[in-house]
Amino acid sequence: MSVLSESLSLHKIVKKHYLSLSKGTECQVTYVWIDETKENLRCKTRTLSGEPAGIRDIPEWSDTWSDGDLIEVTLVPVRMFRDPFTLDPNKLVLCEVFDSRHVPIGSNQRSPCVKVMGEVKEFQPWFGMEQEYMLFGLDGKPFGWPPQGLQFTRVPCAVGINKVYGRDICICHYRACLYAGVKIDGTNAEALASQWEFQVGPCEGTELGDNLWMARYILHRVCEDFGVVASLDAKPIEDSIYTSGCHINFSTKEMRGEGGLQYIEEAIRRLSNRHSQHIRVYDPHGGLDNMRRLTSQRATSSFHDFSTATARRNVSVRIPAHVSCRGCKYFEDRRPAANCDPYSVMRALVETCLLGATGENDDEGKETMAS
Repeated sequence: MSVLSESLSLHKIVKKHYLSLSKGTECQVTYVWIDETKENLRCKTRTLSGEPAGIRDIPEWSDTWSDGDLIEVTLVPVRMFRDPFTLDPNKLVLCEVFDSRHVPIGSNQRSPCVKVMGEVKEFQPWFGMEQEYMLFGLDGKPFGWPPQGLQFTRVPCAVGINKVYGRDICICHYRACLYAGVKIDGTNAEALASQWEFQVGPCEGTELGDNLWMARYILHRVCEDFGVVASLDAKPIEDSIYTSGCHINFSTKEMRGEGGLQYIEEAIRRLSNRHSQHIRVYDPHGGLDNMRRLTSQRATSSFHDFSTATARRNVSVRIPAHVSCRGCKYFEDRRPAANCDPYSVMRALVETCLLGATGENDDEGKETMAS
């Protein structure tokens, strides 16, 4: 048996006995945070004397951060969820990472997002994100694929054992998110077999980022139990035209109201003037992932040029057909990559659409979005 497969040989049924044991009034709280890569998540668990009533009842905790040198950091709880893995009254808590001066670590973009959302609160900005992901085995090959590769048509929302792989993971992740209190809105199979999508939202302001990060954590934990790997790589199979994105839907109270289409079109006009700035923050590597992904193939737009249209999916920003018909609601920015930081994406949208950044040569805007 290989080292990689040893953990998969553990008998999962045995775990049920230990989870059924009484633990008195104690509560297990698992702290979850974004690491130095801006992509991966880490976690550790501690015991509290009783069930916390809210986020203020969960103490800060310390950990070690590796950013060239090992430094001590503080984990600051920001949002609490139920724990779908060890069940009530246990909790999952999303944390921000602060340095010794109690300043947010640079790779954690929640605090800047909170600040910006406070400046635009009167607009009541709503967000929803569509998270695509791909399942792989520990051997690095797409989960469930035959050795000779796929021999059938690839279509989204497919049904049938000869068309999709991994539906059990999709279903269990969905249920676990609902139990946790994550605002998951739906799910579906994507174009590739073993490629899936779930949607989070609508949420107002920073809440969307909190819920999406926790949904990602739950996905990785569910995949641990099934012995597979969930990849958020923007182009999970390099020799394929198929990619993974995290499209974001955005609206304000004006966009959602009667005559809102004019506000949608004005926001898109502003976005058209700041395409390169947004591309830089729509993946964690300054646009390098989207350079591989946005090739104008398979419902993707151009990496270099901004485009928009109604009821088309090969554009940077789309106005859905039903939005055009109703004359109000929201628009969809299709450029964020699957591994994007939702806080950075939301912040960029708000800065451009609501806070007056208007041009490609807007130095203030460049500094704000790059910081």
